[in-house]
Amino acid sequence: MVCRKTRQISVGNVKVGGDAPVSVQSMTKTDTCDVKATVAQIKKLEKVRCEIVRVAVKDKEAAGCLRDIKSQISIPLIADIHFDCNLALESIEQGVDGIRINPGNIGGKEKVREIIRASRGKGISIRVGVNSGSIEKKILEKYGKPSAEAMVESAIRNLEIFEEENFYDIKVSLKASDVLKTIDAYRLFVKEADKLSSGKKAGYPLHLGVTEAGIVFTGVIKSSIGIGVLLNEGIGDTIRVSLTGDPVDEVRAGYAILRSLELREGGLDLISCPTCGRCQIDVEKIAEEVEKKLSHIKAPIRVAVMGCVVNGPGEARDAHVGIAGGTGEGLLFKEGKIIKKVSEKDLVDAIVDEVEKLAGERKHG
Repeated sequence: MVCRKTRQISVGNVKVGGDAPVSVQSMTKTDTCDVKATVAQIKKLEKVRCEIVRVAVKDKEAAGCLRDIKSQISIPLIADIHFDCNLALESIEQGVDGIRINPGNIGGKEKVREIIRASRGKGISIRVGVNSGSIEKKILEKYGKPSAEAMVESAIRNLEIFEEENFYDIKVSLKASDVLKTIDAYRLFVKEADKLSSGKKAGYPLHLGVTEAGIVFTGVIKSSIGIGVLLNEGIGDTIRVSLTGDPVDEVRAGYAILRSLELREGGLDLISCPTCGRCQIDVEKIAEEVEKKLSHIKAPIRVAVMGCVVNGPGEARDAHVGIAGGTGEGLLFKEGKIIKKVSEKDLVDAIVDEVEKLAGERKHG
């Protein structure tokens, strides 16, 4: 895989672009004015290794809560701004690490310039976040629909403002709920952005995502295809899987995508058999409980939950910790060797115990 060469920017203490690993982001689903609930949700995201978090800033009251939120969390905080330039300016004063603006609704060139000038010299990066559902009226009229071409023109027009201001701490996103449109937009942007002055040395880092992808089942599928195709082409520097529901699922899905493309290591890599008539244990229940109980694991540990003797022993032996199911019981493997036979009711605890031990050994080894 040949990765696109991009500039490196900082979002707080997280590097994005250049030779930095692809980072995983999420966004809170709480009312930002409810500081306690927002911080609690971010803490949960931190536990599953979310690296950057974004909060909605819908009014002045929400903007005024940002300093308090930031003081209680450990990962970089981005303010998501729509419609009102003044909310971006207040968020900057509150000390956020990044600003996300939407060219389609921020209010024009002069408003963008105000945000740029307020951000300069404060270590604040800006995301130019184009959404197919909110493209500038003139551009939409030109193309007649929110096409990939329209999205790219919106991004380029706004990047020209940043370049006029000599501000390059920027990343760009071009998101649609349509997977193919999203892929087309990013591919086209890469070609067009290279014509800008910054592109002559290294392109702008890209934030990937399929917006409004849906509930967990359909949303993960859409996101895996859209984000995965682009990453496999070397396009993309940071990702967010947009799902309806618990943002923890967004982070888990993001890491699963990166691990499947061998772009990131770390965390639990759970494999489980699809089951068939040979299976004599409840693989689905066991796998779900194991994944839930080990979601905090940061070490790169592969766990196999297998239901029968066909592929079970081989997969369990190949994993760091695994089970091969029998009739109401299973063989427990660790590092390729059989440790013991365990009854079905004790399999979850046995797997969790061995993984915890292994994670501890790797942490202190």
